[in-house]
Amino acid sequence: MTVTEKAAYLKGLASGLSLDDSKPETKIINAMLDVIDELALSVSDLEDELSLVTEQLDAVDEDLDALEEFIYDDCDCSLDDFNEDDLYEVECPSCHELVEFDEDAIMEGSAECPACGEHLEFDFDCCDCDECADEE
Repeated sequence: MTVTEKAAYLKGLASGLSLDDSKPETKIINAMLDVIDELALSVSDLEDELSLVTEQLDAVDEDLDALEEFIYDDCDCSLDDFNEDDLYEVECPSCHELVEFDEDAIMEGSAECPACGEHLEFDFDCCDCDECADEE
């Protein structure tokens, strides 16, 4: 039974009691029943609107899932081949020293040579997908 049906049931029970409308108790009971009826209608309206918002949110979620799949599933541009603890040796083009960098420095795309301070940039190929080939 819905809230509005329960409120209507209470009103029916009260009218079946044949209460004297001139008594203060009856006036209070009728006023409370009116408030219960209004609250039941408000709850019903809120439930309807919540249902609509839920449907719209589900549609947005589905659209977002499709967008994420379109963007992220076409190209796996990660450095999965790198091992977190590995250091990568790079020859500085300025001082020709062999220097080592960790994965974080490689992922940032640049670092300073610890020997001479030269700004080094790292360029790596993430995959052979069409999307990455278009960026080059």
